Amino acid sequence: MPMRSGNEPLTARSPLRLRFWLSLWGMIWAAGGTAAFALAARPGWAAACGVLLLLASVDMAMILRHIHQGPHYQPGRDVPPYEHPRG
Repeated sequence: MPMRSGNEPLTARSPLRLRFWLSLWGMIWAAGGTAAFALAARPGWAAACGVLLLLASVDMAMILRHIHQGPHYQPGRDVPPYEHPRG
């Protein structure tokens, strides 16, 4: 198990705005695919696109929740790294 380096607050951040736009892009394509396949009388493919739309919607809800929560406490540079227990 590697030792914590102490720079995680600087390097371990999720790009929520990028995830937001990618999720929105996926929702648009999944909605379009659902509509197109439904109009083309392909219920299996329409259902598959509908499931993708549902997954992208759930992802969007989680992303928006995290964005609205704001930044969380991250230990500063004065907090020393810790070693994992050996054994």
